[in-house]
Amino acid sequence: MRVVRVARFGGPEVLETRTAPDPVAGPGEVVVRTGYAEINFIETQLRQGFTPGPPLPELPYVPGGGVGGHVVSVGEGADSGLVGRRVVARTPGFGGGNAELVVVRAEDLVEVPDGVELADATALLNDGSTAVGLFANAGIRPGERVLVEAAAGGLGSLLVQLAHGAGARVIGAAGSPAKLEVAAGLGAEVTVDYSRPGWTREVLDATGGRGPDVVFDGVGGELGREAFGVTARGGRFSVHGASSGSVTAVDPEEAARRDVTVIGLEQLMAMSEIKGANERTARALAEAAAGRLRAVVGRTYPLERAGEAHAAIEAREVSGKTLLTI
Repeated sequence: MRVVRVARFGGPEVLETRTAPDPVAGPGEVVVRTGYAEINFIETQLRQGFTPGPPLPELPYVPGGGVGGHVVSVGEGADSGLVGRRVVARTPGFGGGNAELVVVRAEDLVEVPDGVELADATALLNDGSTAVGLFANAGIRPGERVLVEAAAGGLGSLLVQLAHGAGARVIGAAGSPAKLEVAAGLGAEVTVDYSRPGWTREVLDATGGRGPDVVFDGVGGELGREAFGVTARGGRFSVHGASSGSVTAVDPEEAARRDVTVIGLEQLMAMSEIKGANERTARALAEAAAGRLRAVVGRTYPLERAGEAHAAIEAREVSGKTLLTI
């Protein structure tokens, strides 16, 4: 089978297509023939030898934290009725998904409901689960003002929809007119280009000077710090990423003085337990099947162009999710 292999940390060029032996399912396992492999931003950071949290993979490794496809064989003790089923699954150790065939535990499969395209289901595997968890932790109430950073990204686009569906008034922040248009189409009442100086003034104007009640911070760095600076007194600041390269530095004394609850990056670790993650993915897929949640798939690339896919993500060229087709 074909796989993407990383032999050294570095730029997108270190992603190379290689051949490897076809895997065989062990006891309780299944083999999934991959239709789509998702790419999370964190995978581009790990490839560079940088991590905002998870341990760096041991070289050489096959990247890819999740796949969507069909079960083609099962190991001893696994249900043979799974063969042919459409499924999505996380790969062990946040790697191994950029391959034509992937072995996963049968109990870790999430079936794709009728009416949901496999590409969309793959896009919802990890981002859908994370969005559902972040949304629940933030405790959003109808009428609250919610600022979503990277509002046209794979995860941000889902947070916009969940907050809008809960009756919140959403401010979508992104870095280009095209991405702002995506956010507006998903339910953002106001859109703000955070690549422009003074963008937080627009956020304050949109909230009558009070600031957003909830901020979903997936960017971090100086931009995240600016977003924290305009969070409403008594609000919630939810951290889930550091695409800028660093997590937002929040002064605990300032947060206490303004009565801002900081829901830190550690919430992601609490979401990493596989059973809970799969349950949240199933909820996201059910919302998609009901027409209440839409995955935004920005671009797809064939397996052998994985380097181009990583480069496009790093250059912030893509709205929504980027997938490899296999």
